[in-house]
Amino acid sequence: MMAYHHARMFAASMLAAIVAACGGDAQKQAGVAAGGPPPQEVEVVTLVPGSVTLTQDLPGRLQAVRTAQVRARIEGIIEKRLFAEGSDVKAGAALFQIDSRNYQAAAAAAQADVVVARVTLERYQPLLGIKAISQQEFDLAQARLKQAEAVLTRAQIDLDNTSVPAPLSGRIGRALVTEGALVGKGEPTHVATIEQTDPIYANFTQPGGEMLRLQAAVRSGKLQRSESAKVELLLEDGSAYPHPGKILFSDLAVDPSTGAVSLRAEFPNPQRELLPGMFVRVRFPSAVADGALRVPQRAVQGGPQGQFVTIVTPDGKAAAQPVKTSGMAGGDFIIVEGLKGGEQVIVNGLQKARPGTPVKPLPWNPQAAPGAAGVPPAGPASAPAKPPAANNQQGD
Repeated sequence: MMAYHHARMFAASMLAAIVAACGGDAQKQAGVAAGGPPPQEVEVVTLVPGSVTLTQDLPGRLQAVRTAQVRARIEGIIEKRLFAEGSDVKAGAALFQIDSRNYQAAAAAAQADVVVARVTLERYQPLLGIKAISQQEFDLAQARLKQAEAVLTRAQIDLDNTSVPAPLSGRIGRALVTEGALVGKGEPTHVATIEQTDPIYANFTQPGGEMLRLQAAVRSGKLQRSESAKVELLLEDGSAYPHPGKILFSDLAVDPSTGAVSLRAEFPNPQRELLPGMFVRVRFPSAVADGALRVPQRAVQGGPQGQFVTIVTPDGKAAAQPVKTSGMAGGDFIIVEGLKGGEQVIVNGLQKARPGTPVKPLPWNPQAAPGAAGVPPAGPASAPAKPPAANNQQGD
């Protein structure tokens, strides 16, 4: 009987413990539901339709405005180099000194021949009047004076060329000869190169098909022609060059080998930051679109079904929204399908904003991205470009 009583007490205590445990779990779950983790903070932009300038980002290469090869015009031995390699030189400045002793002697001899010829002619002048000499002798004396003067002029030019001058102002590169080198034997020797790089040219090409598409859109009224001639320069590291440039010309024909039209822009280069031969991207205005929606490039992602953005729904949750882009405005994509305006698009915090999770939207501060969506653009906008890969567009 006692054993049975103890068994009933043990069973009752176990049941109480189980009930207590279940009650504690329920209370714990209720506590989590009531005071769970706060929504993840994300940065958003609110889309507002507006007029934007479409631009195209096209690859190009920088070229000096003027390039001059400095050459030694006479034969001789280099005595001195008179410039610092990589420095700025003025037009006419002496760059090399060639041994001039032989040319000084030749000039002195030519000067003496001129003096003799002139004195002879002066003596013949009165003799011709009294018929002491013939007209032929007098004419030969005149010819000898002119010939001597021509020889002197040539000798003086050669003497002057012993100092090799800069043909134009600009930045000079490395010296191609050293002291003691023989130059000018047989043909003028290339001794250095000078380039004018302020301003500097950017040569680039526009696909002929893209140009025709934009022209057709302008004619149909979908786009308006851009009147701006200013262009921007994007460096190899993706940073924007601070000085705007201007379009100089475009070819009137399409290159049959590339199907592209050649263009040239000019940029100021006061600090000589831009160097000839550098690869760049030129962003230039092509058309104006009214009522366009623009979102920062980093907000547009790619997936198996195409492009999409992540928006904040009215109930405060993240949701993926398929979109279609057509062109760019500066660093922003132009949205043509999927959004109507007024949506909050997540720009930063995309990794934390999983679809269906609560989020807390905060205004995006585009400190490093001027001209982003919802913010008045600082410059022109960009032309059709391929969608970026999803792993390159997610925010922090």
